[in-house]
Amino acid sequence: MRRTSIIAALLILAVLLPLAAVAQFRNRRQPAETVAYDSHFVFTRLRYGASLGRGFGGGGGNAWAHDYPTAEQNFSAILDYITNMRARLDGSNILDLDDPRIFENPVLYMSEPGYWTTNEAEATNLRAHLLKGGLIIFDDFEGQGMWQNMVAQMRRALPDHHFIRLDVSHPIFQSFFSIKHLDVPHPSANVPPAFYGMFENNDIGGRMIALANWNNDLGDYWEWSAEGLYGSDPTNDAYRLGVNYIVYSMTH
Repeated sequence: MRRTSIIAALLILAVLLPLAAVAQFRNRRQPAETVAYDSHFVFTRLRYGASLGRGFGGGGGNAWAHDYPTAEQNFSAILDYITNMRARLDGSNILDLDDPRIFENPVLYMSEPGYWTTNEAEATNLRAHLLKGGLIIFDDFEGQGMWQNMVAQMRRALPDHHFIRLDVSHPIFQSFFSIKHLDVPHPSANVPPAFYGMFENNDIGGRMIALANWNNDLGDYWEWSAEGLYGSDPTNDAYRLGVNYIVYSMTH
């Protein structure tokens, strides 16, 4: 197991080297907001805040776009290189919850859910997606107020479900890398990280349908990994967590 962990760490570093080489071009060109479905895994980011305007920065409502597009570009490169999954490297998705294309993408990612608001149509679509086999990942939020807002919005979609705190023994943390600890620090805030899951029938032994990286920001680690802004150890841990999430979701 130790040899496997060392090899995995070296592979991550091998991928980060080419990422560093292209870091000077980061965010220079805005990629397409969606790519055509072709059965490959596509990093799919959820957009919210319709009342603030679609697109980027409408009325200041762009919290959902934090770390875009560099985080998904870097993460997809790692996922494609280090696993047997084939990930789209030529683009990613930005979708609204009421878009039927969310059903083409089993894993949905939301940044800053502390600012998220949803309506009945979106909540209905999210409920259908999750109960049909999907997983939603919440990232980049901290504090009780942001947590309570995320929980309130999820309650609109799944009023009978609740979040359960996870420890490192849960299978999602062992699905590809064997993760030993969950004390990956928030990259820019002094808050204690915690991980929560929501499950079908509220059964922690069943399939996870939502995952919350509370008091953390994995996307920020992914975004700045080529520059080495936060150091190799927590950055590698952030990638390990993300890879495990996707492998778990695609195999459960």
